[in-house]
Amino acid sequence: MDKVTVTIDGIKVEVPKNYTVLQAAKEAGVDIPTLCYLREINEIGACRICVVEVQGARALQASCVTPVSDGMVIKTNTPTVREARKATLELILSDHDKNCLTCIRNGNCELQTLADEFHISGLRFEGVRHEGKIDDQSASIIRDPNKCILCRRCVSMCSNVQTVNAIGVNERGFRSVVSPIYGMSLADSPCINCGQCVISCPTGALYEKDRTQRVWEALADPDKFVVAQTAPAVRAALGEEFGLPIGTRVTGKMVAALKRLGFDRVFDTDFAADLTIMEEGNELLHRLKNGGKLPLITSCSPGWVKFCEHYYPEFLDNLSTCKSPHQMMGAIVKTYFAEKMGIDPKKIYMVSIMPCTAKKYEIDRPEMGHDGLRDVDAVLTTRELARMIKEANINFNKLKDEDFDDPLGESTGAGVIFGVTGGVMEAALRTVADIVEGKDLHEFEYTNVRGLEGVRETTVSIGDLNLKIAVVNGTGNARKLLDKIKAGEANYHFIEVMGCPGGCINGGGQPIVPSRVKMEVDVRALRAKAIYEEDKALSIRKSHKNPQIIKLYEEFLKEPLGHKSHELLHTKYTPRKLYNVE
Repeated sequence: MDKVTVTIDGIKVEVPKNYTVLQAAKEAGVDIPTLCYLREINEIGACRICVVEVQGARALQASCVTPVSDGMVIKTNTPTVREARKATLELILSDHDKNCLTCIRNGNCELQTLADEFHISGLRFEGVRHEGKIDDQSASIIRDPNKCILCRRCVSMCSNVQTVNAIGVNERGFRSVVSPIYGMSLADSPCINCGQCVISCPTGALYEKDRTQRVWEALADPDKFVVAQTAPAVRAALGEEFGLPIGTRVTGKMVAALKRLGFDRVFDTDFAADLTIMEEGNELLHRLKNGGKLPLITSCSPGWVKFCEHYYPEFLDNLSTCKSPHQMMGAIVKTYFAEKMGIDPKKIYMVSIMPCTAKKYEIDRPEMGHDGLRDVDAVLTTRELARMIKEANINFNKLKDEDFDDPLGESTGAGVIFGVTGGVMEAALRTVADIVEGKDLHEFEYTNVRGLEGVRETTVSIGDLNLKIAVVNGTGNARKLLDKIKAGEANYHFIEVMGCPGGCINGGGQPIVPSRVKMEVDVRALRAKAIYEEDKALSIRKSHKNPQIIKLYEEFLKEPLGHKSHELLHTKYTPRKLYNVE
């Protein structure tokens, strides 16, 4: 690639000619503060915090959108630059709800961090402030316009990456507000509850609907038998909330913390992921052999499912009828486990610890229950669990590892890789291959479905089957793939779709990583690495080899796709309007 030489604060550096000044400064070891900037997502120069002096330019330039040129001389730390940044920051703060101590993002707010770094001790520009109404009607996400700084990071994520377009900038000038059209609630918009807007937001303007108080009350109720289950991606991210490096596996500490909190049992959603593979893998084979609807498309991502219901209802028959793993776990706990333990299912309170905000919406879907009981009673995000651990004064980093409880705590490597894009596909192939070949295959790592690219396509040969498959992450990429299928430009047997970019490891309920850190590292890659390490560390790595899964079918379900399985583990879907308006 062609390069140019620029001088930044007296430091000469050679960089690719397609770099911006912000990127070039990084190469020179110079940190320029940003606020609206989010790498590869929101690069619009709107906030003006990143301005710099460029020799020969009449005005200060936004470094995040200014391209470099050969011989360019840049200064990032002059009195003019510092005063401009500080004035801009004070103007933003003048129209901001400054109740920082009670804000959910206190201590992890990019605006707060900048105010500290710029030593803001007072505001010169006090004036009229917006007083917006908090939107708390969504099952998953709360929107507080009083803490919005109009950076548009959430808008870019929702519209450009996820292509949901649930929110945008409405009105003009000082009256501008980020919201669904006509000021309606997120609950009435096509929002898929993925929470990507939440982890993109630099402040407390967007956050998950907190359910920790409900769980505390359940834990304190002597008449309730409270069960926790943890999704595979949580173990690869929870440690970040306690200062551990991104991608640190904390499986044993996580289990120990949950037991300290008072849960009566702690099970692993990976077990239910193995169960999902038993059902979904056999569903694929059944459709292939009996002329069923193809391609079969995975259904374990509730954000993706709702996206499909809103935008591609013609593909609903292609979706696997399998419930998502945590819903399956809830159904099994309130039937099989309750029966084995002699517990009244009505007394079981099922709590899912998820990397996902969409799961909060999913548990309220009418079809997600049985005999008048919800499969799952509460969903907590990774962040909410961290808050509970801190509130209980548990020293997380000093906890000794503990194991999941039997019988629903035993899982395989196939179950854990559900947490990363391509994992469901690989887990299914590991089992389908053994079934078709009629033997235990020694080569079972399908690395060609791994990776963080938005769309990955390949053909896998298993026995006489040549399966054409695709793996997609992020609903914007799902849109591209489905449009190709509709246009007759692509054809597949099996498709995995994860609603969030990177899969569950980057779910809307995961720890929020500041944009300046995301400029340096790929958070998704680090968390994915932890997931694959756990897969390799497990002695059993195929779902159908899980002894507790085998026992579950022998004692209770009898067979995959059988009557009992359909009754408890499968579901249906509903075409939805884009907006709920009269």
